[in-house]
Amino acid sequence: MDLSDTIAPTSDQLDAVDLLAGPRTFTIERVSPGNAEQPVNIKLAEFPRVWRPGKSMRRVLVACWGPDAATYVGRRVTLYCDPTVRFGGQEIGGTRISHLSHLEKRRQVPLLVSRGKSAMFVVEPLGASPDMPEQVDWDAKLAEAAGDVEALKALYKLAGRLEPNNHALGERIAKAGKDAAAAPSASAGGEPNGYLPNDPDLTAQ
Repeated sequence: MDLSDTIAPTSDQLDAVDLLAGPRTFTIERVSPGNAEQPVNIKLAEFPRVWRPGKSMRRVLVACWGPDAATYVGRRVTLYCDPTVRFGGQEIGGTRISHLSHLEKRRQVPLLVSRGKSAMFVVEPLGASPDMPEQVDWDAKLAEAAGDVEALKALYKLAGRLEPNNHALGERIAKAGKDAAAAPSASAGGEPNGYLPNDPDLTAQ
């Protein structure tokens, strides 16, 4: 019998106590606005309740992944319970990030740990597991395929296979394909590249 479910808090969010059994790795499915007190809701594919990272962990996410939350979809994060997190002068524990995907190397992020005192928070790169995709430099792939409709179609299919939840990436590649198709082709005597608006290769995600 697994007792983990019996100690889950009565809450609408992931809490530190949900991680008492050990760190867990999640896939980010969606990021949406919260309220003034908890401004960010992160839907995790492997967990029924949202993760609402505190300000410190939001700073870590921005430092490691950038400010555009749309790019977080499909990426992975490992969370753990840190019992030393203090609130109101007491150690009550909190949810912390230990690993992130889409990092080439370990990152150190300066965080405020107490009034007037900061410390480096370390985040390790999260390697690919057998059932998860390898990291792909999509910016480099897009640059390589620039202007080549067929290459962009192939890239769109690759993105759909490796990062099926990253709709922003799919839309970005699809737009690049449409732009490339609308551009005049030298080999066709200045005619467009023959892209069809509803080409299934660029609407498959």
